[in-house]
Amino acid sequence: MAGRSIEDTSIAFIGAGNLATNLAKAFYRKGFRIVQVYSRTKESAQELAQTVEAAYTTELQTVTKEAQLYIVSLKDAAFVELLSAIVSGKENALWVHTAGSIPMNIWQGHIARYGVLYPMQTFSKQREVDFGQIPFFVEGNSEEDMQLLKDIASALSEKVYEANSEQRKSLHLAAVFTCNFTNHMYALAAELLKKYELPFEAMLPLIDETARKVHELEPFVAQTGPAVRYDKNVINEHLRMLADEPQMQELYREISENIHRMVTK
Repeated sequence: MAGRSIEDTSIAFIGAGNLATNLAKAFYRKGFRIVQVYSRTKESAQELAQTVEAAYTTELQTVTKEAQLYIVSLKDAAFVELLSAIVSGKENALWVHTAGSIPMNIWQGHIARYGVLYPMQTFSKQREVDFGQIPFFVEGNSEEDMQLLKDIASALSEKVYEANSEQRKSLHLAAVFTCNFTNHMYALAAELLKKYELPFEAMLPLIDETARKVHELEPFVAQTGPAVRYDKNVINEHLRMLADEPQMQELYREISENIHRMVTK
């Protein structure tokens, strides 16, 4: 890369889902050259490609061989299934995947240069995020490519860290609790509120304050509610109200008991 800007790195995206869409747009805005987008779905590939001024394809055999960096952002099962076909004829480029749950050594034996570029955030096509504060966790199979990936990630974010595959798996597991399970609780709350003809937006100030609070307090210290106090009257009344929703009732009971156990350790 001597004498060249990091933004001269030509990038091809394998996948056009939520993460790939946000990442490709962010690289494009920073001046990187997105040369091609591949997706099985023509609509997704075409839409993202047009946004970042790239070519697109829905056929693996027509994926460009000219990119310097290939970013694979597919569902885990599809990635494993397509791996050999994806890299065929392009073994000299640098390949990375964006998954928290897949180890780096999945590339081993297929290509010489590989790594991981994992931005830890929740992504939706409909909502663009500020990559400046999103932590990137990178891994490379050589010091040179590790540094290249750190430089590339640093063009988007102020928070770039090295993390090995085991550490990244732990990050991904913690992220499921922090994001996916939390959002599921919002979905359950929305169902309850709808049942009683109340708007979900009434919860938004509470959601925002709960999130803000853990910027200043440890989550354990920030915990409030009837389970912390083990207020049996409130808990039992809530369980009674959930009698016609046995799965939600059981979830309420288990989480309340888990919170109480943590408080009384």
